[in-house]
Parts: sequence; structure tokens; C-alpha cells
Amino acid sequence: MREHRRLLSEEKQRSAVQSVIQHVSIHEKISLAQHIGVFLSFDGEIPTQPLIEYLWQQNKKVYLPVVDPVLEAHLLFVPYHKSTPLIRNKWNIFEPPLEPTQVIPFEKLNILFVPLVAFDKNGQRLGMGGGFYDRTLQKAVSKGPYPIGLAHDCQRVKNFPIAQWDIPLPEIMTPSKIWQRPS
Repeated sequence: MREHRRLLSEEKQRSAVQSVIQHVSIHEKISLAQHIGVFLSFDGEIPTQPLIEYLWQQNKKVYLPVVDPVLEAHLLFVPYHKSTPLIRNKWNIFEPPLEPTQVIPFEKLNILFVPLVAFDKNGQRLGMGGGFYDRTLQKAVSKGPYPIGLAHDCQRVKNFPIAQWDIPLPEIMTPSKIWQRPS
């Protein structure tokens, strides 16, 4: 799956993010949101920088995940601006430097865009294997942001094994449509 998205051309990637921005522009929950968590794409994921720039144009506050240095398998979210410096973490993913005074309480995020490797019709997601978002999403079940998966259409699969700690997403946004988890 990861290899498949890595092979997408630059033109396909550009087209994909423009389609996602179209979905975002008419999404009611996103329109009402002020504080939005977004990941910085890598490894063939839908390019999130154009999405982030669109959110800034809409006067949304954007936050990026930073790996918690104390509870290493957890994510913290800090403000992201055009001037925010980025550094590579030990997984070679860009993140802002952690300024503890800048961390937003997780429950103050309104929307959280979630990366994934694969997803199914029931909103189950397969992540990169570190469990960072699974642990983060456990907090969102009772309170916190509305999570939305972000994926290419080619990342949809029929099904895959799920673990008891896996939390399905209510929506997964792809270039062709917004998949809603059946209720």
C-alpha cells in the first residue's frame, strides 16, 4: 500500500490535494472549526502543505503533532505558522521543536486530520505501526477533536485484521469522496 502511494506522480499528488481542499471547503465541521490538527505528509501521503495553506487562508489555527519526549508513544500538538522551524525527529518526520508552553490541550482541537496506510468501509485505519495516532485517538473518543482520516483512493481495502485498541474513524477523506463510517 505504501509503495503504491509512493509511485503516484507529482501531477496525481497535486490533483489529489486540490480535490481534498474542495471537500474541506464545503465540510460543515471544518467550516465551524478554529483549531485544526494536521500532520506533515511524507512517504507518498496526500501532500498536506497546500491544505495547511488553505486553512491559514480561512483564518484557521493549525497545529502539528510532536512526539512527546516523556510519554514517547503519545503525540502533543503545537501551533504551526509559516515561520515555524521544522526539525526531523528520529523517524525522519519533520516536526516543530517542542516548546512546552505552546502545547494546546488536546481537547481544544476541533478537528484532527489523521494519516493512514490503509482503510476500510467501516472506518478502520491501518497506521504506520507505531500506535501514536491510536493512543491519541483513544483520548478523542469521549472528548477532543473530530478525527478525519486523509488518504488516497488507492488506500481503500476490503478489510484487514483489527486489534481491540483500534479506533475507527467517523470519516475518511479521499480525493474522490468522503467515506462515512456506517452507524
